[in-house]
Parts: sequence; structure tokens; C-alpha cells
Amino acid sequence: MNRLWVWISIVILGVVLIITLFPFVLRNPTFHTILPSPKPVERIPFEEQNPEFRDRIEKRIWSDLSRNLAVGAVVGLIAGVLLTRWLVAPLQQLEKGARAVAKRQLYYRVPVRGSKEMRSVASSFNQMATELEHQEILRRNMLADVTHELRHPTHILQGSLQAILDSVYPLSMQEIDRMLTQTQSLTALLNDLYELALAEAHELPLYKQETDLVALVANFVETIHPLATQMAITLKTEFPSMAINNNVDAPRIRQVLQNLLSNALRYTTEAGEINIVLTRTDISDLISVRDTGTGIAPENLSRVFDRFYREDSSRDRNLPGTGLGLAIAQAIVQAHGGWIEVESAGVNQGSTFTVKLPIQG
Repeated sequence: MNRLWVWISIVILGVVLIITLFPFVLRNPTFHTILPSPKPVERIPFEEQNPEFRDRIEKRIWSDLSRNLAVGAVVGLIAGVLLTRWLVAPLQQLEKGARAVAKRQLYYRVPVRGSKEMRSVASSFNQMATELEHQEILRRNMLADVTHELRHPTHILQGSLQAILDSVYPLSMQEIDRMLTQTQSLTALLNDLYELALAEAHELPLYKQETDLVALVANFVETIHPLATQMAITLKTEFPSMAINNNVDAPRIRQVLQNLLSNALRYTTEAGEINIVLTRTDISDLISVRDTGTGIAPENLSRVFDRFYREDSSRDRNLPGTGLGLAIAQAIVQAHGGWIEVESAGVNQGSTFTVKLPIQG
């Protein structure tokens, strides 16, 4: 009984009954007693001269009026019930959708129909369900990837320790160094996961101060230049002649540069080129890292910042890094109120990552 369409139907029925009964109330003699009597008119109406004609006309009028009101009431009631059911149907679909999402059936979508407002609500619901489904897929993939990344070094450590205990390997400094490398990989992965969790929870601590971005980027490029030279990769820079000051957390921005340039070096082949460009617009500072590397397929551009994502998992599984660098870089930039974008013309066409930091005093 406590349904919206039932209540609306009851209201419509009440309105129809009032409209239907109101003329009969007016015809009731007792009703006229509470109304002021009209002033007498000094003439004899035609109806009083012809009482039979008056009664016949009055009966005919009330008969037609009663019949029309009854038909109108039935038609209005039926139309009202059908109309309310039509109006409430999208809400019932939304109710089913909400129950499905509550049961983790994130694939459920409601039909987009009804009035403009109902269509808007249905579209928003479907968009929410799509995002929840996407996040659930990311969560499952992350769980699988974390398990994979943790399993590899722990298996190596366990195997090495078991071999030492079984006297298969001697307890040498070389073996200890190899196990230390694996523990360092585990530590790096756990630290990256911790930072990413803080960033996504909007709890990443930032210690902002006025920083010259030109000096910051130039100094970092100098530190990574020997590695690029060793890999036969050319580093080029384009900086303005004047200082560009912005209120940022310098170590965090340096970490973003580290992740972006490490990614560029990882996917740029020998004799390739990486350009680092720093510019200022009216509202933001732009740091671009453009490489001539393997590029990114158009269908994969939206997944670049996903955790543990690699363009070709079978090919890149043995490359250094935890697979969280770009996700952490994005989280740090967003914590500064900015955003990061990626562009690529396709496979083997290189890629460009652009960091946009809003100008803050």
C-alpha cells in the first residue's frame, strides 16, 4: 500500500470525487440555506409560468451532467492510474538497480526512459554503476598484480634460504647480496603501495614552499644525464630564461620527474631522444616529457595510469620498477590540484606526458 503510484492515484481519485460531487452538493437544498438569499426580483420567471417545462429541462440537465461527470471520472481515474504507473516505472527500475548494486551485481544497468528528469537520473545511475564496475576490475587486477609482484621475490628469498640451510649454497657474501637485492625490491614495492594508498585517500602529506621549477627540473636532468648517456639516449631541454616560481612540494615534484623520466628511459630505444620542456601559461605551469620510444596504442591510453599496467605484460615483466610509478606520479600531481595527461600517435611513435600544476602564490 505504501507505494508512490498508489498515493498519487488516491490523490487523483479524491480530486475526481470532489469535482463529481460538487454540483450535487450545490443542488442540495440544505446547502442553499447557508448561502445568502438573493434579492427578490419584481418579475415572474418563465419557469414559474411553466413548471412542467422547468422540471423537464432541469432533469435533463442533471441527467446529462451526471452521466458526463461519471464518464469523465472513470476516464480520468483510469488515465490517472496509468499516468502514475508510467511516471513511477523508472523509479521502480532504479530501485531494482540499487538492490542489484548492493548485491555486487555491478553489471546491472537501468533503462533510460521517462521524463527528462528521470532519464537524467537513470543515466547518472548507469554512469555510477559503470565506474563502480571499473573500480572493481581495477581492485581485482591490483590484488592479482600485488600477489604476483610479492610472490616472485619472496620465492627467491625462500629458495635461497632453504638452499643455504640444506648446504646447497654456501653462506657467502655474494648470496647475501643477492637476497638483499630481493628485500630491497620488496621494500620499494611496499613503499610505493603505501604512498599510493595515502594519495588516493587524500592523506599524502605535502610540504609546499615557493620553488623555482626551472632550477628544480634542470638539477634533476643533470642527475639523470649520465644514465641517459650510458644508454645512448639524448636528453634535450627547453626552459625559459627567467625563473618560474610556484608553491609546490619540491621533493614530491622531483619524484614525479623521476617516475616520468624513468618510464621514458625504459621505453626509449638506443639512439633515441627525450625532450623535457617547461613553460608557463596564464593559469598553470607545464612540464612535458616527450620521448621517441615504443609509444602507446590508442586503445591503451586510458589505462596508462592504472596500477601495475604495462603496455605489453609479456615483454615488460622483467623490466625494472614496480609498475606503480605513473600511478604515483598522477596521485602526487592531483594532490597539488593539477592533472597529468598522456599523448601518443601510436605504437613506435613515441609518447608525451604533460604535468599541469596550477599557479599558486
